[in-house]
Amino acid sequence: ENWEIMLLAVASLTGTHDCHGAALRFSADSLKADKAIVMEAVGQNGLALEFAADLLKSDKEVVMKAVRQEGSALQHATGSLNADKTIVMESVGQNGLALEFAADSLKADKDMVMKAVRK
Repeated sequence: ENWEIMLLAVASLTGTHDCHGAALRFSADSLKADKAIVMEAVGQNGLALEFAADLLKSDKEVVMKAVRQEGSALQHATGSLNADKTIVMESVGQNGLALEFAADSLKADKDMVMKAVRK
């Protein structure tokens, strides 16, 4: 029941300013660890990744959805995802300034820097 209510709350924010994932921010920890809810939240506002459970912050699918919506969501990714070329390329393609949150090795990658500069 809580899961359905939270999913509806997150989904109802379509087209509104979500204050960086407020619906997810104030939800129970068990819901912050629910991939379906987090996927919906980061689809609305990539920065909602900040409030997801740590396990989901290192989930490639979740992080990719978040950075496609807002490139700077890369700052909330954990594990080695800031060194994942596919994710970082998507991130800087959405927001060139997200290069700040990439691993040093990718900050030195010519293609990556060119993509960031073009944004």
